[in-house]
Amino acid sequence: MRYLRLFLLLLSLSLIASGCKKDPELVPGNDAPYYSEVSDLLIENYINRVYIDQIGREPFDSEMNAERLALKAANLSLEAREAMILKLQTNTDFIAGDISYKHAYYNRLYEQGKARFMEAASNAEIQEVMGPIASGILPDSLNGNWEGVAERRLQLAKLQAVLDSEAEYFNGEIGIADMCAAMVYNAVFDEINMNTFNFVNASFDNLFFRFPTNAEFYAGFNMIEYNQPASLMGQSGQNKQEFVTILVGSRNFYEGLIIWSYQVLLAREPSTAETNQLMIDLWLDHDLQKVQRAIMVTDEYAHFE
Repeated sequence: MRYLRLFLLLLSLSLIASGCKKDPELVPGNDAPYYSEVSDLLIENYINRVYIDQIGREPFDSEMNAERLALKAANLSLEAREAMILKLQTNTDFIAGDISYKHAYYNRLYEQGKARFMEAASNAEIQEVMGPIASGILPDSLNGNWEGVAERRLQLAKLQAVLDSEAEYFNGEIGIADMCAAMVYNAVFDEINMNTFNFVNASFDNLFFRFPTNAEFYAGFNMIEYNQPASLMGQSGQNKQEFVTILVGSRNFYEGLIIWSYQVLLAREPSTAETNQLMIDLWLDHDLQKVQRAIMVTDEYAHFE
């Protein structure tokens, strides 16, 4: 009996001690332990998706093997994922067929921009539009139609700005807002969205993923149609070029970039919280590439959830 009481006493003390143990301490930034259980197939699917979304092609076998080994060695850490994406966006080493990862990345982004704003018009199609415009300069000059000459030269300059925007953005000479402005302010966009009514609505829809309010619409319409000074989004303008400049310089434009990135990469709209979080940096640095990386390192994008 004495041994039984001693056993029960020890058992009670053991249960009390176990009940008083501290909860495991969580260390911020640590990767979840389940990453070690992610299959090679899921890792390869993630790598494949990153390559297609960033440079428009699947990785070569050698690239796939190297990326998979690097990610697994780092236990699929967010840092390792970001390093892979950053390489595709910035590395200028020669790659057969692509020139470089960076070249392929900016070419894809340029083509995606034309798909968003210009119904995927090819450079050759843009040049075809430029041909008749250019051929009319000489007859206009011979007839003394200098206003017509000036208008044709302006139309050519706007279309050339689209063609030049890929290299200029690649080289850091212009920002993403400038490239998008060029893709809205040209004869091809005008042809797709004929008349001022459609142009104003299409500009808002394409850039902001929403239509203008009544006040915004009439301000933009009067600027473009009548060259009347008007206030839009806290800025003043009185012509079509100034209208476009106001739009791409607004906070709405950068929120539109976040929406576009979520649609392209995750096929959904961002939440208000997600937009607000990304806007903290984007509104200051205008770095679209950072936004893409922030989305593409997530478990949701990688399907590691």
